[in-house]
Parts: sequence; structure tokens; C-alpha cells
Amino acid sequence: MNIPVITVEPSEPHTHTVVFLHGRGDNMRRFAASLADSRDSRGRSLINAFPSFRWVFPQAPMRKCASIPETWPQWFDVWDVRDFAVNEDLQAVGLKEVVPAIRSILADEAALLGGRWERVVLAGISMGGATAAHILFNLDIPQAAGGRLGAFIGFSCRCPFAGRSLAGMRNVLGLEGAPDHGRIIQNTPVLLEHCADDPLVLVQGGRGLRDTLRGFGAQVEWKEYPSGGHWFHSPTGIDDVVDFLNKHLKEERSTDIPRALHQSSSSAMDLS
Repeated sequence: MNIPVITVEPSEPHTHTVVFLHGRGDNMRRFAASLADSRDSRGRSLINAFPSFRWVFPQAPMRKCASIPETWPQWFDVWDVRDFAVNEDLQAVGLKEVVPAIRSILADEAALLGGRWERVVLAGISMGGATAAHILFNLDIPQAAGGRLGAFIGFSCRCPFAGRSLAGMRNVLGLEGAPDHGRIIQNTPVLLEHCADDPLVLVQGGRGLRDTLRGFGAQVEWKEYPSGGHWFHSPTGIDDVVDFLNKHLKEERSTDIPRALHQSSSSAMDLS
């Protein structure tokens, strides 16, 4: 599967890349633009706060909804948004397609950084975060290439197929190239943020993803906010992301990493 992307290039020499997956019904262009609306306590968007970062926004494919007569941009389909466990196997169909495609995007971004996987961040919101979790479960990075991602960040997201072991998670998708160990999960710093009043992905779902990741050995920082709905909490939540990335990523500027200039695009789709 070919996944189109748009990029926001760094304004300083390129040191890190964030691959950021949007939510169900959204599109890469609108989501990228919307990041400017959520700012930290210093008035900065995430993109402004990290001028040496390249930001990559993939586009979810258009999929027919099995339970309603509509077609939406979505990483995978769900049968019942009030109870994600109903007809859960439906979710695996899309995940089997998009997880390998996003793994390829991550590999391309690591190559632009001289093979430094620990300078690549995987992030997602809502269904994008749920998808990113399964990418993390099925991602293998050689020790010689860093053996981990720079970070994993999830906003307002849950874990499809929660309750399974790590091997069980991988068996659901049955993908080639999945590791037989948990080192990437255990060594990648994780931040999860969720608003307690989220009406779409209940905070219990976010706590479930937190507990699943911790059960697999991940070091998870969990941030729960009293309000903010199904979105970023601003400014506190953005402050927390900035602090997390500053803590876990090396901030030195490297001149031996080529600055990426490539940008591909696709026509934007309406937010549902």
C-alpha cells in the first residue's frame, strides 16, 4: 500500500523527525495545520518549539465503513465506536495494510538521519495513536541502528485487541518482519496523554493502552487532564510534550545529517 505524506521541513539543520498519524475522518493537511492551534505556555506550537525537527504527516486511506453506508479516511474500520470490542477482527483488516506501509515511512526517515532510528519519533492521535501502537508492537530495529525509536507519543488513543500478550498482538496481524522480542517497546520512551472528558475514546481506553504497554515492559509517562475533550490539552499538555521530548531526545545539532527536501502530497479530505 502506498501512503502519501506531506512534510513540514525544519528551519534549522535537521536533527530529528516526527511521523504523526491523524485521527479517523481527518486528513493530513487539515491535521498538520491544526497543530498550530494547540500551543504551550510560551505560545509555541510543537513545530515552533522544535525548529530542527522534520514533521511527516501520512494520509489514511479511504475505506468503506462496514456498519454504516459511508466512506471515510481511516487507518482501519471499526464496527461500533461505543464498544470497540464488537466485531473486533474487522480492525485487523486495515491494520494489516497500513502497519507495513508506515514502517516503510519510518525506515525512510531513519535513512535521512543517517540510519539513526533513535532520532525518529512516532506519534498519533485517536485512531492514529491506536494504529501507531500496533506499528510499535510490530517494529524491529537492529541494535546497530539504535535498537529503538526516539520516542512514542499517543494522544486520546486506545489499544485495539487489548488483553492479549505481545505475541498475541503480533499474531492478530501476522505480519512479516515482526520481531520475536520486546526490546524496541522496552527501550523506546513513551508518553500518553488523555483528557478525562474525552467523549469519543473514553479515558479508560487510554488507561488500558498505558497498562498494556507497561505490561510489555515499556516505560510509560501517563498524563491525564480534567478537560480538553478528544484533542490535545493546551497549554499544559503541549508543555508536557515539549518537556518529554527535551528530556529524551538529544538536542545537539548535527551537521552530518542531510536536510530532507522531499515532499509528496495528496488531495485533502473533509473532516467528518
